[in-house]
Amino acid sequence: MKQPQENRRGFTLVEILIVILIIGLLLAVALPNFLKARERSYSNACQANLRTIQTAKEQWQDEKKVPGSAVPAWSDLVGPTNFIQSMPVCPAGGLYLPNAVANDPTCSLTTVPGHILE
Repeated sequence: MKQPQENRRGFTLVEILIVILIIGLLLAVALPNFLKARERSYSNACQANLRTIQTAKEQWQDEKKVPGSAVPAWSDLVGPTNFIQSMPVCPAGGLYLPNAVANDPTCSLTTVPGHILE
């Protein structure tokens, strides 16, 4: 004779599927916002690096008394005793070019919004 199962424990398959569905919907809403926030932070960090490079170039120009058309080497700008302590790195993987003092530095990701000095 079977005994009644009054103290059943655990979840049914339908309950588990409902929980998975809710988690999936939350991810579908949150993931695009997370990706946009990450791209925005990459752009802000890249612009801050470009401003730092431009400031270092201007300080180098003042110190060396060179014209605005002069192009500093990275070794002139970056180093423990120079204007920038360590080499700036684009968080999105781009490479920086210092360019002439009169021109803004550039990031190789110029096609990506926010990777241009504004």
